Amino acid sequence: MIRHANDAIPMADQDTRLTTLMARAEGLLGRLERHLPPAADTDWRAHAWRWRRGSGVGGPGWLEAVHRPHALTLDDLCCVDAQRTEIDRNTRQFLAGAGANNVLLSGARGTGKSTLVKALFNTYREAGLRLIEVDKDELADLPRILAQLEDRGERFILYCDDLSFEAGEGSYKALKAALDGSISAPPDNVLIYATSNRRHLLPELQHENREARLIDGEIHHGEGVEEKISLSDRFGLWLSFQPFSQGQYLTVCRHWLRRLGAAAVDGADVERAALQWALRRGSRSGRTAYQFARDCAGRQRLSQPS
Repeated sequence: MIRHANDAIPMADQDTRLTTLMARAEGLLGRLERHLPPAADTDWRAHAWRWRRGSGVGGPGWLEAVHRPHALTLDDLCCVDAQRTEIDRNTRQFLAGAGANNVLLSGARGTGKSTLVKALFNTYREAGLRLIEVDKDELADLPRILAQLEDRGERFILYCDDLSFEAGEGSYKALKAALDGSISAPPDNVLIYATSNRRHLLPELQHENREARLIDGEIHHGEGVEEKISLSDRFGLWLSFQPFSQGQYLTVCRHWLRRLGAAAVDGADVERAALQWALRRGSRSGRTAYQFARDCAGRQRLSQPS
């Protein structure tokens, strides 16, 4: 007679082992669920999202709704009129279904690159413009993101902030393919707007310049430089941002002081305080001006009698 292993185990012990096994399984599932995307579908009622990647390589990602985006307007952009005009025109063309380009905003830090993208979104969100923030480390998921958007009726800007790549990073290849280089055409309702402190997004090394050759009076870059230029070259519109002069910095300070309801907006004392603030920070930028205005407006309000 063949006896099964369970025949030698009392029924009560079998029930105990089964209960223990189920408890361990439930605990394991609970730990796994913490690394999985939410069960709910994308909240398309929102106007802005962040792309979130699941755990592990190739893990599932999802669009996380942003219900409180920055309340910035194009009027908040000072001393970058030419750049604002160009990207505003490009965005209006995009919303109209006309020809429009992916945009690379590069240059000095704190000069309004990111603010300009956020302000455009707020200006045109009621016209159907939507914004999706994608981190550099998640660019490999671009094909998945584009697949979710291509059948939607809205117009999407994929926003990559402070974009740059170090030597050896491979995620820039996914960006190159999404911009112009894949066998599949990018969706008509998606553009990529990226900001960076580097015009060519990749580090430029001195030894690579030695690969350049002079042929018939023309300079031909080496392969290393060509590879780096080819990435930024895929953006159809380049907008450069220069460091602010002292006068431009003070103009931005006065704008934000008015915007934040400061009691004193101009005058020798305010100007002196603004310049000292910039000197301590080592930067005359729009970001520094905004930070000064927040501090100054707060101090003035605190000193006022209640």
